[in-house]
Amino acid sequence: PFVNPPLPYSYQALEPYIDEKTMELHHDKHLQTYVDNLNHILEPYPTLQGLSLEELLSCPLCLPSGLQIPIKNNAGGVYNHIFYFSNLTPAPNLPVPDALSDAITASFGSFDAMKDNLKKAALSVFGSGYVWLILDKNKTLALMVTANQDTPLSSGFCPVLNLDVWEHAYYLKHYNMRKNYIDDWFSVIDWNQVNQNYISCIKKIP
Repeated sequence: PFVNPPLPYSYQALEPYIDEKTMELHHDKHLQTYVDNLNHILEPYPTLQGLSLEELLSCPLCLPSGLQIPIKNNAGGVYNHIFYFSNLTPAPNLPVPDALSDAITASFGSFDAMKDNLKKAALSVFGSGYVWLILDKNKTLALMVTANQDTPLSSGFCPVLNLDVWEHAYYLKHYNMRKNYIDDWFSVIDWNQVNQNYISCIKKIP
C-alpha cells in the first residue's frame, strides 16, 4: 500500500508563513485521505499495486477505463502533495543554486520575471489546482497550470516545483487572499531541493 510519509519538518516549522494548523490538516487529513482512497481503489488490482505513483499517472490511457479518473484524482492527490511538501523548508536558502538559476534566466529572463509569471499564473487558477515549474522535452523550463489534482506527468513533462492553490492550503491564515499566501510561500521554498529536482529532470530527458 501507498503510505503518507512524515513531513521533513515540524508542523509549526514554517511559521509565520504557513501556519501550524494548516500544515497539520493539509498533511494528516487531506493527503491521508488521498492515500487511503488510492489504496482502496487499487486493492482489487494487484498488478497496479506494484506501480509507482509516476507510473500510475504518466499513462492514464494504459489503465482500465473505469479506473482512469479515480486513479488520476487520488494518485494525483498523493503525488502532488508529497512533492509540494518536499520543496518547502523552514530555513530559507537563497540564492538559487547556479544550475537552476542559469536555467531560470535562460527561460524567463531573470528570477524575478519567473517569480512574477508564476504569481500571475497562480492567481489565474479558477477554483482548485496547481502551478508547476516544469522541464519540457527540450530541457527548457516553463510554467504549467493544472486543475484539481492533475499532474504534468501525463503530458510528458518533468516537475521541478509546484504551488498548491487549493483553498485548504491557505484559507485558515489568509482567508480569500491567495496573493498573500503566494508571497509567503516564496519565503519557504527549498531552492536546494528544487535544484536537485531540476538536475534529476535533466537526467531523465533523453
